Amino acid sequence: MSLATAEKLEDIKARNKALVAEVLEVYPEKTAKRRAKHLGTFEEGKPDCGVKSNIKSIPGVMTIRGCAYAGSKGVVWGPIKDMIHISHGPVGCGQYSWAARRNYYIGTTGVDTFVTMQFTSDFQEKDIVFGGDKKLAKIMDEIQDLFPLNKGITVQSECPIGLIGDDIEAVSKAKSKEYGGKTIVPVRCEGFRGVSQSLGHHIANDAVRDWVFDKAGDKPARFEQSPYDVAIIGDYNIGGDAWSSRILLEEMGLRVIAQWSGDGSIAELEATPKAKLNVLHCYRSMNYISRHMEEKYGIPWVEYNFFGPSKIAESLRRIASHFDDKIKEGAERVIAKYQALMDGVIAKYRPRLEGKKVMLFVGGLRPRHVIGAYEDLGMEVVGTGYEFGHNDDYQRTTHYVKDGTLIYDDVTGYEFEKFVEKIQPDLVGSGIKEKYVFQKMGVPFRQMHSWDYSGPYHGYDGFAIFARDMDMAINAPVWKLAKTPWN
Repeated sequence: MSLATAEKLEDIKARNKALVAEVLEVYPEKTAKRRAKHLGTFEEGKPDCGVKSNIKSIPGVMTIRGCAYAGSKGVVWGPIKDMIHISHGPVGCGQYSWAARRNYYIGTTGVDTFVTMQFTSDFQEKDIVFGGDKKLAKIMDEIQDLFPLNKGITVQSECPIGLIGDDIEAVSKAKSKEYGGKTIVPVRCEGFRGVSQSLGHHIANDAVRDWVFDKAGDKPARFEQSPYDVAIIGDYNIGGDAWSSRILLEEMGLRVIAQWSGDGSIAELEATPKAKLNVLHCYRSMNYISRHMEEKYGIPWVEYNFFGPSKIAESLRRIASHFDDKIKEGAERVIAKYQALMDGVIAKYRPRLEGKKVMLFVGGLRPRHVIGAYEDLGMEVVGTGYEFGHNDDYQRTTHYVKDGTLIYDDVTGYEFEKFVEKIQPDLVGSGIKEKYVFQKMGVPFRQMHSWDYSGPYHGYDGFAIFARDMDMAINAPVWKLAKTPWN
């Protein structure tokens, strides 16, 4: 009997153990020993998922991770819309990360917003030999002339910058002074640093602290403060996610004074230390700056999950618990307002999706946060894992997964294909690198990094789109024409 049809928990756990052993057999002994630490089955009652994480990928395997530059430029800094982000180094890194994440924003591109534009120093061999500091300074001058409405510049370092020892900090300081104090942020996010894009998040967070918050110092707020000021941290507005989340916070009576990085601005970054509460969406990429603000400014933070009505209600109440009865009543009012809509969505799609099995492998928070949305539709997540998760991510995941769930950290291309082939899920949710592999295997797939060009998936409005997309993926007639490897 296959894993997909196994009913007894003991059978599922035994087969997961056998499956892990099977995929490890193809590796050399040393590699198998290392990979074994990253694969396992969740045991209910344990404090974490029983796997090792945040360790360097093994050379020669097909890892799905990115680099530190991707974590800084592609995730944290890139969506800040009124700043210009220079990919400092050869053209390839900037080209590859150009407008790939669908960070929606409001503004006139090329005039006062620049998210979907690429700025690169286009390093050549002579720049490697003689250094690129003068070239960087010249680029900044050109930016000032061509895009005078920009509110700041970041320098996103690629690998060669760290290897040749360019002094991007000195250039940034000199140009900031020359431009009358404009915010210019050097970010040491060379791709070779760390084990994945996760260190890039941390480096970018530290750059916000050192070059934005510390620069602002103890200056008074530029706006009239209220007791209900909050900042949305770590929502990148993929397909409009941050907008559908912000609506709910404002409807319950809170005032959003900052939203970043998605559709965010440098002014919002500067305003964030004046918030009464930071509401954190992507824990992995923004917990560092949230902890810093708690320590230095005394601003508490709370992680929230706006995927699916069950988790939305839970999160709204958790956020409201930090405020007075007015906000608590507002949270209940918002939950009640959207109940009929959610009941209608579930009534329409749950009968079509009930009992369907899902396997996930994503970055950030999605390997755990989206589980509740699937469960609201009667679906079951039978396997999940993180590209670049840390131990505390897997600790948080224990609150979402069920006993017997297959867990895989930094899963290799071979392992993931074998897991899917044996477990036979009805849907795989992962990234663009995996999408076409599984579709060619005849397995329904949704791209869960950027919503397969759909979205938003956050909030009540987003759940309706999420349910439609999952139904469209699984129940599309095309799958009757494609055979899976096990049929």
